[in-house]
Amino acid sequence: MENDDWSGPDRMEAAKARILDAALPNVAFDGWSERTLRAAAEEAGVDAALTRVAFPRGAVDLALYFHEAGDRKLAEELAAAPLSEMRIRDRVAFGVRRRLEIAARDREAVRRGATLFALPIYAADGARAIWRTADTIWTGLGDTSDDANWYTKRGILAGVYSATTLYWLGDTSDGFEDTWSFLDRRIEGVMQFENLKASINRNPLGKLLMAGPNMAARFVKPPKDAQARDPWAKDA
Repeated sequence: MENDDWSGPDRMEAAKARILDAALPNVAFDGWSERTLRAAAEEAGVDAALTRVAFPRGAVDLALYFHEAGDRKLAEELAAAPLSEMRIRDRVAFGVRRRLEIAARDREAVRRGATLFALPIYAADGARAIWRTADTIWTGLGDTSDDANWYTKRGILAGVYSATTLYWLGDTSDGFEDTWSFLDRRIEGVMQFENLKASINRNPLGKLLMAGPNMAARFVKPPKDAQARDPWAKDA
């Protein structure tokens, strides 16, 4: 691949996709390493200079690109899914489950990624990747929060997704049935908390106690323009 391939985003994306496809069979053996990246670029026919433009920080950027590719695939599937027929908890479970099913073919690559992003130097990258997955799910489910709910829903779902992913990586049950049961229990726990919070807000004393936090929440705005709606508990 000649260096004039740098000229357009489509060509750059094609180079990155080719490198990732070549890397995935080797990640199980060599992890998300510079050795894996170099071998994949050579196999894909991408020269070293273009590889560095595509992945400036090397293999860690390749691992992040792998995660982002899964998020993009999930966004496409959520856009085509019959979500309106599901309760909100079932939509959330569907989003998390589909994200893991998308990655199932490359589960060892996910495992190696979890190891990489557990390192202190890359922990922030891993946290941002999980947050973007949670945002992909909520956005795909039609969430339009524009207050503190935007953050709390994504933060809670990021925790659910992280815990479920770790469980899934060790799951040996048929069809990952134990993982889906684990996921259902995590979501049920969140629903119970949200129902308790709603009950407190309906109670006159609870309203008084929550007046300060609720007022503060009005000044917390997510980085997008959208109309607020209730979080998890609605259509539970």
